[in-house]
Amino acid sequence: MTLVYITCKDEKEAERISTHLLEKRLIACANIFPIKSMYWWSNKIAKHNENAIIAKTNNRNFKKIVAEVKKMHSYEIPCILKLDAAANSDYGAWAKKELR
Repeated sequence: MTLVYITCKDEKEAERISTHLLEKRLIACANIFPIKSMYWWSNKIAKHNENAIIAKTNNRNFKKIVAEVKKMHSYEIPCILKLDAAANSDYGAWAKKELR
């Protein structure tokens, strides 16, 4: 299983991206969390409230997910990270059934 971590400017954007990826069957599930982010931007430290998506998918969908997110994301450089994960067999089977 592959987890895709995506940060978004707000909950509305996170829901819009998650819904789009679900409708395209590129992800089986998305969790959205409110987070506080701190990072370097334009030579200074920025601090913002954001929302993070953890999307469950498979490795072969990752490049498609990146392309879809980049088309609709508001950030100039969106954070889209791929994390390899192991799942229990029942959940893994369900996720596999839900993906294209």
